[in-house]
Amino acid sequence: MDLSVDWRDVLFFSVSPLEIIVRGTLMYWALFLLFRFVVRRDMGSLGIADLLVVVIIADAAQNGMAGESHAVADAVLLVCTLVAWNRLFDLLAYHSPAFQRFMEPRKVMLVRNGTKLRENMRRESITDDELEAKYRQEGIESLDQVKALYLEADGKVSVIKKK
Repeated sequence: MDLSVDWRDVLFFSVSPLEIIVRGTLMYWALFLLFRFVVRRDMGSLGIADLLVVVIIADAAQNGMAGESHAVADAVLLVCTLVAWNRLFDLLAYHSPAFQRFMEPRKVMLVRNGTKLRENMRRESITDDELEAKYRQEGIESLDQVKALYLEADGKVSVIKKK
């Protein structure tokens, strides 16, 4: 059994650093756009970009640690690229309301004055059963008690009760 390690394969780049940055950038943008515009918003309290970074970083780090002919340097550079994009998106969203609107979907009203807004429910793929479960979780027995019910940007529901 050979226990020798070629430290050059472990510590130095096995792929061009520019290629790693470009691949990481393309995957980040592709997955961000997919999550932002295609995936339903019921992911809980994590933001889309945050969830994306966690998933991709886990995979990138795994590739570097598994020794599948990927050097640790490759994985570290890829993780740094992804974190940099996520941080840049956070900063842009903080400083630019226009970019904030691009980053996160707007809240959507699903109920107005006790009436279901069917078009909005259909657009967000919210069923009657899901809607009813959400207002029951807020201690509301019927829609007649609801002034407004919103699907928030993070996928949670907020309810304003009638007085």
